Amino acid sequence: MTKLGAARARRRTLRLRALRLHPAQAVVVGFAAAILVGTFLLMLPIAKAGPGGAGFIEALFTATSAVCVTGLTVVDTLVYWTPFGQVVIMLLIQLGGLGIMIFASLIGLVLARKLSVRSRLNAAAEAKAVGLDDVRGLVRGIVLISLAIEAGTFVLLFLRFVFGYGYDVGQAAWYGAFHAVSAFNNAGFALYSDNLMGFVSDPWICLPIAAAIILGGLGFPVIMQLRKEFTKPLHWSMNTKLVLWGTVVLLVAGTVYITVIEWNNPATLGALDPAARVLTGFFHSVQTRTAGFNALDIGVMRDETWLGMDVLMFIGGGPAGTAGGIKVTTFAVLYFIMLTELRGEGAVNIFGKRLSRAVHRQAITVVLLAVAAVMVATVALMLISGEDLDRMLFEAISAFGTVGLSTGVTPGLPDPAKLVLVLLMFIGRLGPLTLGSAIALRERPLLYEYPKERPAIG
Repeated sequence: MTKLGAARARRRTLRLRALRLHPAQAVVVGFAAAILVGTFLLMLPIAKAGPGGAGFIEALFTATSAVCVTGLTVVDTLVYWTPFGQVVIMLLIQLGGLGIMIFASLIGLVLARKLSVRSRLNAAAEAKAVGLDDVRGLVRGIVLISLAIEAGTFVLLFLRFVFGYGYDVGQAAWYGAFHAVSAFNNAGFALYSDNLMGFVSDPWICLPIAAAIILGGLGFPVIMQLRKEFTKPLHWSMNTKLVLWGTVVLLVAGTVYITVIEWNNPATLGALDPAARVLTGFFHSVQTRTAGFNALDIGVMRDETWLGMDVLMFIGGGPAGTAGGIKVTTFAVLYFIMLTELRGEGAVNIFGKRLSRAVHRQAITVVLLAVAAVMVATVALMLISGEDLDRMLFEAISAFGTVGLSTGVTPGLPDPAKLVLVLLMFIGRLGPLTLGSAIALRERPLLYEYPKERPAIG
């Protein structure tokens, strides 16, 4: 090969490397592509009931909400979309819940029966895997776990719809499948105009859906470890222990908080018998973990309830799963950092293990970026819509946390405000740190260190 040919080959190799996406960038691009495809499909005339196709904003908002497994809607899912449109929404929910890179890896396994190094990197990045060992098993495990939990939820809902409400087999199967997928993926889409308010006191509907939401919100790493080592808690990782303890504490605290404050509210729990009040309080505590179904009218709840739900939605569920928010682990890490500082200890120790200092920086970064995103979006929503702080903060946190609960104002917001929520849902699903890493053009490791100095704190 001549020198000129070798130089051209090197330039071609460099161009190909420049076009190759970092795993974090691949995840962002994959979700964006899925949203665009979903928007196109929902704009087809066959997807919308009545003449013509859906408008761009309606299709974009719904596709983003489905892929980001949020559940916020600007149109009535039952009335506005045809069965074709509803199937598209369900598939987008499943795709977004599994993860774009996980789904792409699954296709690669089915077609080629192997994964390239690049595919393994992308799948591992999305699943928050520590290494590249057995990524193929990881992908298969995630898919099988998802389908198994959805199937179990489907069976329970199907039987209840048939024997409890007289649905025919076809209708019960469709409603059972849609709500099972929506529940496990923490999406909150429902095929009823009032969401699940018609089942407010029915434990045979509320509890299976709540169970699927909780399992989906644990995150795939936790579920997979519990599947292998359920009877060996000493072998559980710090991540698994933090997620399980955090989930139990937040579910109990949320149930008590919502039930107590709304107990005598005649527009919500006050109209139910005591057993149904506790059931509904628990159900809505589960929903704040990023699911978004509602069995009560959120818009008539007390302001104090909204504020508590804001906190629960902001925290969210477990990492590397279908939940959103800053994640339970991030919140727990900050709690233990604070506890360590108050005790005057040097290292942060959790469950008998020392926490890596790199995790301190990551947790603080995630929280600060999340607070900034929510605050900027809330101000923008208030300026655009003219609505008050309570409602706009609730909608912003619900979008960022990919929850889907709403005080009822989202459908009436101006289009620019809806686009703000679209961006928030996208950021919330991917995580501020992942999105920030994807936007960064290159890593710049420093080859030197500056001298240390301590500013005054507090």
